[in-house]
Amino acid sequence: MPSMKLDHLGGLTAEQFLEEYWQKKPLLIRQAFPGFGDVMSPDELAGLACEEDAQSRLVLENSGKWQVENGPFEEARFASLPKKGWSLLVQGVNHFLEDGQELLGKFDFIPTARLDDLMVSYAPDGGGVGPHFDSYDVFLLQGYGQRTWRVSEQQDLELVEGAPLRILKRFDTLDEWLLEPGDMLYLPPRLAHWGIAVGPCMTWSVGFRAPSAQELGSQFLGYMQEHMKLEGIYADPDLELQLHPAEISDQMVDKVEAMLNAIRWNKADIASFLGEYLTEPKSHIVFDPPRRMTLAKFREQFAKKDLRLDLRSQMLTRENQVFMNGEKVSVEGGLDLLRTLADHRMLPASDALPDALVELLWPWYSAGYLHFD
Repeated sequence: MPSMKLDHLGGLTAEQFLEEYWQKKPLLIRQAFPGFGDVMSPDELAGLACEEDAQSRLVLENSGKWQVENGPFEEARFASLPKKGWSLLVQGVNHFLEDGQELLGKFDFIPTARLDDLMVSYAPDGGGVGPHFDSYDVFLLQGYGQRTWRVSEQQDLELVEGAPLRILKRFDTLDEWLLEPGDMLYLPPRLAHWGIAVGPCMTWSVGFRAPSAQELGSQFLGYMQEHMKLEGIYADPDLELQLHPAEISDQMVDKVEAMLNAIRWNKADIASFLGEYLTEPKSHIVFDPPRRMTLAKFREQFAKKDLRLDLRSQMLTRENQVFMNGEKVSVEGGLDLLRTLADHRMLPASDALPDALVELLWPWYSAGYLHFD
C-alpha cells in the first residue's frame, strides 16, 4: 500500500520513495534487511558460476589493466585466482534461489515489467569492477562482509579506452559510505559510482530494465514483421521509358512509399509487443518439464496444493491479456486469479477453478512454467 512505511526503504512509504528518490538521487538505508549476510556463501556463489545455465563473469584488474572472463567456470579456476584484484559476478540468481525471488518481491512497488534480475557479486579485499555508471536503477544490498561505496555527480563520463567494461577514466568522489550486512544503497541511472570491498564481501544488486530506444525500435520492428500482413504486389502499368535504365525513378519510389504507408500500429500492438518482449526468457534459460500429468490429475493436485511460478518464469498482464514467457493469451474468465498468479507468483490451492482456467494452466505446468508446492 502506498501509505505504508517500509522498513527496507528506511521508513519511507513507496509513494515517498518514488516521488523523492526514484531516478532522482541516491538513498542510503541502514539495516534495510537486518541479518541478511548469511543468505548465501561465497562457495555457493562460486558453485553457481560453474553451472551451464547461469550467467557469470570474472572481472580481473592488474595495474590498471582490466580483463573479463565469461562462465561457466571450472572449479579449478577459482583455486588459481590471485589474493586480490578480481570480482565474481553471477546474474539471475533469482532463477536458482528461492530466497532471491522472495527478495525481489520486496521491491514490488516498482512494476514487474521494469524488473531485470538479481545479480550477486563476490570480491576479496580491495576488489570491485572499478568506477563506472549504469543506465538503469539499482538497489545495492550488502550481504556478507563490508563494501565502501563512492558516488559522484560528475558530468565527465569519459571511459578508459580499450577496457572490456565501462570504466571511468576519472572519478571525483562526492559521498562515501561503508555498508555493513543488511545495509542498502539505491542509485539512479547514470550516477557514477565505485564499490570497493573492505575484506572479502558479497553484494546483492537488484537491477531494473532500461532498454534503449534503439533496442525497443529494433525489437518492435521485428515483432511487426511477424504479425503484419500487407496486401498486393508491386505493379506499374503506367511505366514510363527511362533515359538511364539503372536509375531508381521517382515513379518507383512513390509507388513503394504508398505500399509501405499501409504499415500501421496502435496502442494495442505496442502493449502486445511489450508483453511478449518483456517476458521472453533470455537465450540461456531452459525449462525442465515435470513428469507427464493428465488434465484430470492436474485438477486433482490443484485441489490440494498451491501452484507457483517456476523461478525462471516471467508473467505479466494487461486488460484481458496474459503474457507468460513470451507467449500471449487472451482470456475471458479467471482474469483476477491470473493476476494473482502474476502479482504474487503463486495461486492458492482450489477445487473450484473454472474449466477454462484449468485448461490454460495445465499446459503451462506441463512445459515447466509452473510447479506445485
